[in-house]
Amino acid sequence: MAKHILIVDDSKTVRNLVAFIMKKEGFKVSTAEDGLDGLEKLYNADTKVDLIISDVNMPRMDGFTYIKSVREQADYRDIPIIVLSTEGQEKDIQTGLGLGANLYMIKPAQPEKMVRNVKMLLG
Repeated sequence: MAKHILIVDDSKTVRNLVAFIMKKEGFKVSTAEDGLDGLEKLYNADTKVDLIISDVNMPRMDGFTYIKSVREQADYRDIPIIVLSTEGQEKDIQTGLGLGANLYMIKPAQPEKMVRNVKMLLG
């Protein structure tokens, strides 16, 4: 069965682009437009989510709060999380990784590199 990736980003363009890249690689993809929507999609997914790709700057609930919320719950503590953000300052990267993200990628990420990182995290 295909691994399930949840993409959380307020930019429809980014969501669609990342979804397209991941679907082309054979992954099942769900998308959410912010952290709150992301939590809802995670909790109500028909198949277990295997990996999350999340932006940082989003309305309603930002990516850092989203990652913290996901990591606080035992069921989701071990899901690999990749931050994909335009925020590339060292403090942002340290915050993201400190909250439990496995990887921090800066937009625009190269599709090949993103796919390689996803496959690496999924083992």
